[in-house]
Formats: sequence, C-alpha cells, structure tokens
Amino acid sequence: MVITINGKSEEIKMQANLYELLLSKGLCLDNFVVEYNSLITSKQKWQEIILKENDTIEVVSFVGGG
Repeated sequence: MVITINGKSEEIKMQANLYELLLSKGLCLDNFVVEYNSLITSKQKWQEIILKENDTIEVVSFVGGG
C-alpha cells in the first residue's frame, strides 16, 4: 500500500498500525506530534490506528531555541 509521510509517497509492504510505522522509522516517540489524515492524534491512539491505502501522515518535532 502507498501512504504519504511528510509529503513523500512511500510504499509499505506490511499491514501496520501507526505506532509500528513510527518505530520502524527509528523515531524517538517522545519528541514529536503526529497528524494522521489532517487530525492531530494522541500517543494513546497510535496503536489503534491501522494504516490504509492513501493515508497521509505528518510528523512534527519540537525544537527549542531562541
């Protein structure tokens, strides 16, 4: 299936939930917010969200500075 992650199309060969996808990307799960199909999702929901064809995911990290 093809999904869009941060504006880039990517083919996913496995049936996965959002949490599994984020882990497979090697992301530190404490440092960002995820938008799934235009809705910000809480970390508690990531394991419940099963990825489907044409889903759109945006991963946004927080950076401190001044």
